[in-house]
Amino acid sequence: MDGLDDVFGDIFSSVDAVVLFGPSGSYYERFSSVEDLDVIVVGTENVVSADTFVELPLEFEDVAERVSFGLEGALQQGIIEDGDELACATSVFSDSIDTVSRVRADAESKTGIYDLFSRSRADPEVIKSVLELAIELGKKGQKGKPVGALFIVGDAGKVMNKSRPLSYNPFEKSHVHVGDPIVSVMLKEFSRLDGAFVISDSGKIVSAYRYLEPSAEGVDIPKGLGARHMAGGAITRDTNAIAIALSESDGMVRAFKGGELLIEVDPEAY
Repeated sequence: MDGLDDVFGDIFSSVDAVVLFGPSGSYYERFSSVEDLDVIVVGTENVVSADTFVELPLEFEDVAERVSFGLEGALQQGIIEDGDELACATSVFSDSIDTVSRVRADAESKTGIYDLFSRSRADPEVIKSVLELAIELGKKGQKGKPVGALFIVGDAGKVMNKSRPLSYNPFEKSHVHVGDPIVSVMLKEFSRLDGAFVISDSGKIVSAYRYLEPSAEGVDIPKGLGARHMAGGAITRDTNAIAIALSESDGMVRAFKGGELLIEVDPEAY
């Protein structure tokens, strides 16, 4: 019978680097002491003081998302190259690393999720909460009917200066935050009406029913998308905000940053 090294040795055979997701200090030391082995650490903090580090903006519970984000960040930073073979070690069943997979870096499969979360003014948890809210709204609609919605996250002061109210602002004197479950229900109700929601960097809901007034000149969005997406893309070009739009026509959730479409998510796939 073959030994375990013979069976599982291919995972580590000729890899370009080992990627450790949230390792302990002793675990990192064991790998970093191996001669001629490049070790990359991915985590929310560089607690092991690794020389090569990719920061996660939040702790992705889904392992595939965690690995995809880490590799996308490493590609973006030039730490790894397209086609590199990588042994990725991460935790699945416990708090410590217990699972290893071999993955090939693929620059063509870029999802845009790294660009969405990294170097953004808004807190990553706020971005995640709004994205999840839009996905949930896309799944369930409003009373069983598809709806459209537009959420502008971050740089709220500048966004307010580049927009005007369509109606009274139910959040004008409130201090509610987007992560509050009750607020999520309120946002779903208000999504039936026209205008964008404006949310601060920290998640405070600044306003609803805002008509965005940035110039659409030079904003390139896919054909077939309407005014909601154009306005969302344009406001992110003129501010440091992120726009998350739910399309009423095709049910897709799209995120814009810097005037560009970064990701498209089908709510039914979640």
